[in-house]
Formats: sequence, structure tokens, C-alpha cells
Amino acid sequence: MSKRPLSLVVAAAIVALEGLVALGLGVYVAVETLVGRPDDLTSALAEAAFGLLVGAGLLWVAWGGLLRMERWGRSPAVVAQIFLLPVAFTLVRSGQPLIGVPVGVAALAALVALLTRATTRALYGDQET
Repeated sequence: MSKRPLSLVVAAAIVALEGLVALGLGVYVAVETLVGRPDDLTSALAEAAFGLLVGAGLLWVAWGGLLRMERWGRSPAVVAQIFLLPVAFTLVRSGQPLIGVPVGVAALAALVALLTRATTRALYGDQET
């Protein structure tokens, strides 16, 4: 197996960080739901479950896919970044630039790292893609 390029390591690190944040938010919402009094229990539980699943999924993509240099890891990582861009834009437009700008920068950095030639070669070999 060939050596991991820096771009692939950077992409995996960003995706893992996003996964940890989603997991943390899922845990936070779950705890707040259990100790508090949510207006809508079903929605609060669904939101917590979604955060936990997305977080676990992103961590799996980062470590099980990208760092192990598995081809399948790039597609869900790219899709996640594409979904994060409108989230970042919405956060900035709604008066939350301290959250939105870092989310957008991270998503763009991950996209660049995922789509570089070095990452493509590491994941697909010398095939033309």
C-alpha cells in the first residue's frame, strides 16, 4: 500500500473533527432532553439521534475510509462538505459568523484536500478518474 499523502490526512482530520462536533452536539441535545423539559420530546430525541448518527458516520468515514485509503471514503466525505456549505452560509446570514465562517472554511479546506491529485492517486492509483 502506498504512503498516505498529506492532503488525505488533512481531509481525514477535518472530517473526524466534524464528526466529533456532531457527536458532541448529539450528546448535548440528548442530555438536555433527558434532564430538561423539551417542548416537543419526539423532535428533541430525533435531533439527538441524528447528531449521534451523523457524528458516528463521519468518524467511520474518516478513520475507516480515508485513513485506511479506501476508495469509498471519499464520496461520503465530499457529500458531507457540500451539505455543510449551505449550513455555513445560513449561519453567517443569520448573524452567527463566529460559527458559520469556521464551518465554511473547514468545509472548503476538506473539499480541496479531498479533490487534490495526490488524494485521488492515493485512493484510485494511477487510474484516470
